[in-house]
Amino acid sequence: MTKIDRIDIDSQSSLVEAAPSNFFLGKFKRAGDVLLDLLYPPQCLKCGAIVESADTLCISCWQTVTFMTPPWCDACGIMLEFDSGPGGLCAACARQLPVFARARSVFAYDDDSKAMILSFKYRDRTDNAPAYARWLARAGADLLEDADLLAPVPLHWSRLCWRRYNQSALLASALSQETQIAVLPDLLVRRRRTASLGAMSPSRRRRTLKGAIRLRSSYRDRVTGNRILLIDDVLTTRSTAQACARALLRAGASAVDVLTLARVKRPLPQAAS
Repeated sequence: MTKIDRIDIDSQSSLVEAAPSNFFLGKFKRAGDVLLDLLYPPQCLKCGAIVESADTLCISCWQTVTFMTPPWCDACGIMLEFDSGPGGLCAACARQLPVFARARSVFAYDDDSKAMILSFKYRDRTDNAPAYARWLARAGADLLEDADLLAPVPLHWSRLCWRRYNQSALLASALSQETQIAVLPDLLVRRRRTASLGAMSPSRRRRTLKGAIRLRSSYRDRVTGNRILLIDDVLTTRSTAQACARALLRAGASAVDVLTLARVKRPLPQAAS
């Protein structure tokens, strides 16, 4: 029985015990949901077209988004062309394993999906976080089963002030509500603002991020001996995820996994660990 299954059973037991009062509350909630749907019809998460139910895509958008499916690399989660069996690795991970143990993502980050990420990240579509959390819960079920604690990739304070929210922290908090796994939104701190890493060489990425991310010292006891699941919106060069994983492992974490909403289709060259 998985951790999420146990949560579901406990939740159902509580509902049965509180059935008399919850019956009427449920009726009012359903009536409220119907009214909200009339006033604000559910929209496709990508294009905004009216759909039958919330938290989904229209048929046209669903056909364009590449969802990550097996077979995939056991380490970084990139989709593989051929199934090499349990523990199969992509060429990049076969040459150099990442610092984190495993990574999984919901869909590929490309021209067909980036609109969802950009609207969530820069255009205040924070209302999509609960829907994305449900997608993350399905895509990362194996990681969530082993996770003791959720933590988002941190933003530098200057970017946080400009953007007004950390999209990774929103995803982590929504996923915590979905799974009941504890989250520490400020577990990691980005000590300095770094430039975009995409165009940098692997060695320059490593130098740029060296010392940029650290653990908040007051949380060290929460990390020691626990498996941490790092949450982010997009996995691109893997350098930021690796820097976060190093900080957590130095603090005593037993292992670090990574779960993201999207990821680039092809792994980029990595710096040595």
